[in-house]
Amino acid sequence: MTDQNTQRKQAQDMTDLNPLILVNKPIKPEIHYIGELRTPVIVIDDFTADISELQNCANQVDFDLDKGSYYPGVRAKLPKDYVIEVLNHVFQLIYDVYKIPTNLRIKPQATYFSLINRQPESLTTLQRIPHFDTPAPYYFAVLQYLNDSPHGATAFFKHQPTGYERITQSNMDKYFRAAEPYLQELAPFPAQYFVESNEYYQQHHHIEYKQHRLVIYPGNLLHSTLVNHQTDIDSNPKTGRLTANIFINVS
Repeated sequence: MTDQNTQRKQAQDMTDLNPLILVNKPIKPEIHYIGELRTPVIVIDDFTADISELQNCANQVDFDLDKGSYYPGVRAKLPKDYVIEVLNHVFQLIYDVYKIPTNLRIKPQATYFSLINRQPESLTTLQRIPHFDTPAPYYFAVLQYLNDSPHGATAFFKHQPTGYERITQSNMDKYFRAAEPYLQELAPFPAQYFVESNEYYQQHHHIEYKQHRLVIYPGNLLHSTLVNHQTDIDSNPKTGRLTANIFINVS
């Protein structure tokens, strides 16, 4: 093999070994203790230095409706290399912050690119209120904001009639019973995204959408996107509210 061919192969090998994202190390997490329960939410600004390859992936994959959830938009599978890279950098932090027993293991549940594209008038009733992902105690959302234009924040809520901020196996039935009257009250009115507090749900914290920011929070927190109608309802991964979502359960 000539020197030129050797150099070409070495360059190709280096390309193959480059990670899909470039993580800024050391990572610098901030812990936000939110609500009356003081639940930890992890925020890591500038988690990545370069996400151009990840954005290119999002521009090349097909997005489809997520029929397994109430997410008001379309999703596509995240590259496995990205998921591994992110979890390798944050798994110990998750164990430490949430005081998870060390004998439990992280099990990825779902990994998506996500884009909100549902017009308000087409929302179902359940898509018009804050939600929780699961009552499981060690289920977490690992969320990264990928685009640089202004987009809606991620907000956290307390259910006013019950005072619940987190929905667990022990309080879930009571929460559903208490939430039902509001769902019935909403039904006749024109559908819209939930973006302002009312007598049923009080926002107590929000995290702004910011490119490269990574957010980790328990999936049983009541939460919602504060959808900006001007910028967020967009199926284009180059301009929409593009996020990378990794859902994990530790058990």
